[in-house]
Amino acid sequence: MRFPFAVFTFLIICLPVPAVAADDAEALPNADWPLAIQSRLQELNLPDDALALAAVPLDGPGQARFVNADRVMNPGSTMKLLTTYAALELLGPTFKWHTRVYTNGEVNGDVLDGDLILVGAGDPKLTEERIWKLLRDLRAYGIRAVHGDLVLDGGYFRLPEGGLPRFNDDGGDPHAPYLVRPHALLTNLNVFHIQMMGRPDRVQAWVEPVTDKVLLNNQLTRSNSRYCPSGHHLKAVPERRDDGLYVITLTGSLPEGCKASQYLSLMDQGDYTGALLRGLWRQLGGEITGDTRFGRLPKGASLLATSSSPDLVTMVRDINKWSSNIMARQLFLTIGAEHRLAEDSDDLAAANRTVREWMALKGMDPDKVVLDNGAGLSRSARISPMEQIKMLQQAWRSPFAAELIASLPLVAMDGTMHNRLRDTGLRGEGHIKTGSLTNVRAVAGFTRDRDNTTWAVSAIVNTPAAWKSQAVLDDVLEAVGTLPETDAAAVTRSDSRPGRSAPGG
Repeated sequence: MRFPFAVFTFLIICLPVPAVAADDAEALPNADWPLAIQSRLQELNLPDDALALAAVPLDGPGQARFVNADRVMNPGSTMKLLTTYAALELLGPTFKWHTRVYTNGEVNGDVLDGDLILVGAGDPKLTEERIWKLLRDLRAYGIRAVHGDLVLDGGYFRLPEGGLPRFNDDGGDPHAPYLVRPHALLTNLNVFHIQMMGRPDRVQAWVEPVTDKVLLNNQLTRSNSRYCPSGHHLKAVPERRDDGLYVITLTGSLPEGCKASQYLSLMDQGDYTGALLRGLWRQLGGEITGDTRFGRLPKGASLLATSSSPDLVTMVRDINKWSSNIMARQLFLTIGAEHRLAEDSDDLAAANRTVREWMALKGMDPDKVVLDNGAGLSRSARISPMEQIKMLQQAWRSPFAAELIASLPLVAMDGTMHNRLRDTGLRGEGHIKTGSLTNVRAVAGFTRDRDNTTWAVSAIVNTPAAWKSQAVLDDVLEAVGTLPETDAAAVTRSDSRPGRSAPGG
């Protein structure tokens, strides 16, 4: 037997919602939208207690709604909202990462007699193009040949002893790009991009970046189909040989004029960066005669070139629009590295301590939040909709509110929301971060109702059948966006702001 009204509790502030039977919920979707959402859960055979949500008006009148809002749940990638907002305040919107190249030798003609030393800074998005420009600056400096080693210094991050654990996504693909772990020497998101194109006589394939560590075994065939298949029909299977070379075997078929691509993460971050540097240096006509090794920058080394990242605001936008796990994890560790204290065992611990202290100043309860790696790519990360609402309310008042809000996907327009709620009239009306893991679906962010009142919204579903719940979360966003004018007069702005008197607000 089910007891929906006991389990699925609605805490409506100030004015009670008239009692409406579940069968009548569709008749009153605006005034009683929690009941309509409950009905949707039952329709999808999802348990009543799988959903927790909170919706609170920020800049105008409205009737706040809470459903199991204090329940601590796994938020998936909506945890990135907390990390990026904290970074904007703790690091500042103009913060940049600076990757530098040094030498302990001398330049004689076009020869560098000494080591070429790259010092990583944890840059979340040190792309192949930026590395190429960094090396081009060295060639412009007159250096062609390096008679020494390529030395990689990854000491910026102090990682936990034994390294960071690998995340098991239950997908069986250890080479998935979103599983890349953070590292001070991260470059190009640590991925190889395999591209395939159907030609009249064959299927051409190539891989970027070009290195001497990866070889393609192209077994692709050309088909006569009139339609381009999805990339899932093409297989890219990597195998590491004893000599360290990766051979990627490509199978499947592709019609003429069709293009497909796949991304693979094959190497440890340091090995990838070394291979990338050597490959680009060869393309620029240079050579390095020594080995690739890892070490620390020696005293007295001379600075040769620097690559500075885009500012933090740009990075935050990339993280939230497309839910980049590796970039969020790099950012979280950067918070730790920049606020490290002697008692911190590593930068992950430093980041957790720093963000928890900041949360307390913002009126949140750190004891109700488990940050883990800050990206939401975690089975242990936890937060309640109420704590997310407190965070969103503080973000709304922050000097950097515009920067954070603009980083979130626009409903039905871009990022991870570009295909959702397209036919609802909510196009562009909300800035919403999504979250998705096995057993988890979530949304959190800001959306407007028909009277242009902005709402903070958080809704989380935790259940083994969470994959069915996107319609429920979309219903929540649509319901907030279409609240009736009669609701607008129900509650004033100050009536529904939990934590509004928190210090630092």
